Amino acid sequence: MRVETILFGASDWVPNNPELPVVVYHHALADEADLATVFENRFAQNGWENCWRNGVFSYQHYHAGAHEVLGIARGEARLLIGGAGGRQIDVSAGDCIVLPAGTGHCRISAGPDFLVVGAYPPNQTADIKTGAAGPRELQTIRALPLPLADPIGGNPGVLTDAWHIDG
Repeated sequence: MRVETILFGASDWVPNNPELPVVVYHHALADEADLATVFENRFAQNGWENCWRNGVFSYQHYHAGAHEVLGIARGEARLLIGGAGGRQIDVSAGDCIVLPAGTGHCRISAGPDFLVVGAYPPNQTADIKTGAAGPRELQTIRALPLPLADPIGGNPGVLTDAWHIDG
């Protein structure tokens, strides 16, 4: 597994997260017949909840009320992370991305079989924001509790190191 951490500043109307980097796990999980179920089980085992299966919206958005993990269960896509001035990232089955609250993201392109499994730390809600963050959203992003564990590796893990989470 190869891991990247990327810290994004504000970009146009997207606030991003000034303190927590995006964590990209390339090849987080080995190819298996049912990566969606493997991601769901791994996320749940490490305390990430409310799993869903779908894709990534084609419009730029962020969540003020939740950190989000995206496990690429099938196919491949090009995502734009960090708003208009952010970075294009190619993902494929087995990759995983953790987006701290406030981080813009959208799908630029995807293959027809692209499937994502997403989840959130306990008691966090993935509100969909498509406009500039006001003082209330910025305060929510800053005050949001950190997850207790890395969604892939548990505790300790890549995320607990990158986000300075004490286990």
